[in-house]
Amino acid sequence: MRVAAVDCGTNSVRLLIADVHDDLLTDVERRMEIVRLGQGVDRTGRLAPDALERTFKAMRGYRELIDRHGAVRTRVVATSATRDAANREEFAAGVREIFGVEPEVVSGAEEAELSFIGATKGLLRLSPETEMPQGPLPPYLVVDIGGGSTEFVVGSEHAEAALSVDIGCVRLTERHLRDAGDPPSAPALEAVVADIEAALDLVQAEVPVERAHTLVGLAGSVTTIAGMALDLPAYDPARIHHSRISAQQVHEVTRRLLAMTHGDRAEVPVMHPGRVDVIGAGALILDRIVRRFAFSQVVVSEHDILDGIAWAIAR
Repeated sequence: MRVAAVDCGTNSVRLLIADVHDDLLTDVERRMEIVRLGQGVDRTGRLAPDALERTFKAMRGYRELIDRHGAVRTRVVATSATRDAANREEFAAGVREIFGVEPEVVSGAEEAELSFIGATKGLLRLSPETEMPQGPLPPYLVVDIGGGSTEFVVGSEHAEAALSVDIGCVRLTERHLRDAGDPPSAPALEAVVADIEAALDLVQAEVPVERAHTLVGLAGSVTTIAGMALDLPAYDPARIHHSRISAQQVHEVTRRLLAMTHGDRAEVPVMHPGRVDVIGAGALILDRIVRRFAFSQVVVSEHDILDGIAWAIAR
């Protein structure tokens, strides 16, 4: 079955067109555009008109690809920014017009479940004796660092406990770093860390993180950090997918990013232009997770909620 999955997050809108057969998902087309749908939502509680138009423009291009490739089922999932917005019906109307389907504004728990499925199906097929001599061993802690929220889910073959908390690279940047200097000031960074640590207190109280043997990191902040740690000359999904980045590498890349100016970050070879202004907050989230829960490394996955949506369509 050929399916199309659309994930509309706070920072980006992404498309996966894939063929699903038995226990195998084969990419036909995978696209991502930074649209910053969540621009200002933390402050205003509404989706901005220009943010909606950027999102709809990207979606129209995706609809053309879906038609061209002949996907028989399409599912559109919206996450943190849309959950938070008072005018989310404007977003829904645009999605209906473009795709002819109703967007699903999923809960944080549903988002976590889809991310877990997408991230771990491939891990379960790896042979510990070959591809990954030290693992990856379940149970997993899957962490999906988004623009508006971060999802934490623990499980082995299935998600067993999950929590979504309102820390994300866009939300924390808009809240503390937008006018905090270049590079950002120490007090501003301390405020970001305080918000992250408060969220991690909630996670520690609700999710049995101590059961997890392997930390699996998802989404653009994590993959960008991995690309920098691997010193790649350009963004290379094949090199990044299932790479293992040590805790020390996470700390070092985070320190580098927070000491850089906006111009310095823009020159990083693996940096998407739409992540330049928010990557510092995203890196801090991953850095504090590794520190708080004492993981020695993070297994990086290019597969995430998009893949989970595709699997769910085909069920």
